[in-house]
Amino acid sequence: MNALQLKIPPPVYLLAFAGMMWAADQWLPLLELIASPWNRLGLVLIAAAVLMDFWSLGLFFRAHTTFNPIHPERTQALVTQGPYRYTRNPMYVGMLIILLGWSIWLGSISPFLLLPLFVWVLTKQQIIPEEKILEQTFGDAYLAYKRRVSRWLW
Repeated sequence: MNALQLKIPPPVYLLAFAGMMWAADQWLPLLELIASPWNRLGLVLIAAAVLMDFWSLGLFFRAHTTFNPIHPERTQALVTQGPYRYTRNPMYVGMLIILLGWSIWLGSISPFLLLPLFVWVLTKQQIIPEEKILEQTFGDAYLAYKRRVSRWLW
């Protein structure tokens, strides 16, 4: 594990990337891709993603387990229902959709170019270390879940 893995809360990554996307749109707008009023569709995506994140979070509360991404070792239960049937990381997918909506809202192509970097950073810094801990904690049950459900949506 590198020094930053599981140290920075994922919402910090979300905010950092949102800021970088805004900067890219302001200072390096490669091409106006989505103009007003069509860019408002980004707000719909953001709202849907926030709802999905809260739904996912609610499932953790219902299972009486931690949702703290900095301490996955405190996990008491494996949550596999709701959006967890389609992705092992619906809250992170929600963050990606929020950033996609933000990109649409901003309108230029520049912010979209940062989306793959967000996926890579979050996978390396958060998801892979979480998965190792969940494998140790839940063993074969988590391995079977990993075989059934993809990490993102692809």
